[in-house]
Amino acid sequence: MKQEKHGVLLVNLGTPDAPTSSAVKCYLKEFLSDGRVVDTSPLLWWVIINGAILPWRSPRVAKLYQSVWMEEGSPLLVYSRRQQRALAERIPNIPVELGMSYGSPSLAQDITNLVVLPLYPQYSCSTSAAVWDGVARALKGYRCLPSIRFIRDYATHPAYIFALQQSVERSLAEHGQPDRLILSFHGIPKRYARLGDDYPQRCEDTQRALTATLPLSPERVMMTYQSRFGREPWLTPYTDETLQSLAAQGVKHVQLICPGFSADCLETLEEIKEQNREIFLKAGGEKFEYISALNDESAHIDMMQQLVMECT
Repeated sequence: MKQEKHGVLLVNLGTPDAPTSSAVKCYLKEFLSDGRVVDTSPLLWWVIINGAILPWRSPRVAKLYQSVWMEEGSPLLVYSRRQQRALAERIPNIPVELGMSYGSPSLAQDITNLVVLPLYPQYSCSTSAAVWDGVARALKGYRCLPSIRFIRDYATHPAYIFALQQSVERSLAEHGQPDRLILSFHGIPKRYARLGDDYPQRCEDTQRALTATLPLSPERVMMTYQSRFGREPWLTPYTDETLQSLAAQGVKHVQLICPGFSADCLETLEEIKEQNREIFLKAGGEKFEYISALNDESAHIDMMQQLVMECT
């Protein structure tokens, strides 16, 4: 009889191996070629990617990565590895591995009972579903498949909301109450939602659950969507346009958190903390504080441990 071997696989999006144009080009090509992410006609999209996007975007994005790159590497991978190590210390009898949907390390696992935890609090076909596809590919050659418990999302899990609450309240204690607290989620094309992706509802669920725990009136808490790409309409309101509009209306102080990002990365550290801060201040705002992602905060690791234990 085969001995049971439990294991946990944490999965995040992925990141370039280096802040160089060639490394970014390799990463973007794999990421943008996934039909879960972009569902345009494959032949047409191949022409667009290789003829326009990669040659133009790769050098530009590489420069952005250089501005946030840490001594240990890409912020997303650095924080993800810290999460892996911290969770492994909490559950020493269960191996904890880290995988990336795009790039390295791989998703392959040699166990009989696998808990897959995509580090996307709110489900989307472009993220959590892409992890499911990646796990299926990694296990394609296995003669004996493991039993799999796949955590679809955890948008309203009490431990997740508590971790967010603690993070926000630390910011309020340090900087005072803002005129607006903005919850900025990564956007997706509106078309995906029309076709059945319940991502917007899951973001709204998180916003309602977190707002109910905070010492702020609900009208001072709002949600937006960031990081749109391409020309088709994405979920609104857009974060950058909202910040500009708020400043023009006389709002002077905002704090912003990105609840959909389990680890700080290019989209939080450069797009939000730098670009969007500048947009708000240039438009007349006076105070802008970015509230860091949960990263390897103790309450965040508590949440991961609870999610895993509920599946084992």
